[in-house]
Amino acid sequence: MSRTARVGPATTAARGPKSKPFSMRLSRVTDRFVTAEARRTKRSRGAVVEALAEEAARMRRFPGIAFRGEDAGRRAWVIGTGLDVWEVIEMLGDHRTSERLVAGTELDARAVDLARAYHATYPEEIDGAMAENRRPLTELRELYPFIGLTPASPRR
Repeated sequence: MSRTARVGPATTAARGPKSKPFSMRLSRVTDRFVTAEARRTKRSRGAVVEALAEEAARMRRFPGIAFRGEDAGRRAWVIGTGLDVWEVIEMLGDHRTSERLVAGTELDARAVDLARAYHATYPEEIDGAMAENRRPLTELRELYPFIGLTPASPRR
C-alpha cells in the first residue's frame, strides 16, 4: 500500500467494487448535514453518504468499534480503550498472545478479540496504519528535515 494512500473505511480498496446506483430521500435534518459535510470536505453528497453508511455498517458488524479522526484518515478504534484497532494489533504482536496482552495491560479479552476480528476482516486498512506508524527514521528526516528526537529513558 502506498504511503500516501488513505486507510480507513472511506478508501476504494476497503469498499471494493461498486453496486448498482439507487436513489433515496433524506430527512431535512440529515440532508442539511450531508450537504454541509460535502461542502466542508469538498466531496460529493453521494461520497459523504457512502462514507457514513460504510462506517455505520462496520459499527453494526463489530459492536464496540467506532471511528475517529480527520475525514481523509478516519481510524477504527476500540470503544472504552482509547486505542485504535491498529494499536491493539501492534501490541498483540509485541506480547505474542492475547493472554499475555490481557495480563500485561488494562485491555480485556473482549477488546483484543474485537480488534483481531476487525483486523481479520479489514487487513489492508489495519496493516496500512501499522506500516505508516513504522516509517523509517531516514524517511521521516527526509520529509521533515527539522525533526527533533527525544531519547527514550532507560528502563529501571
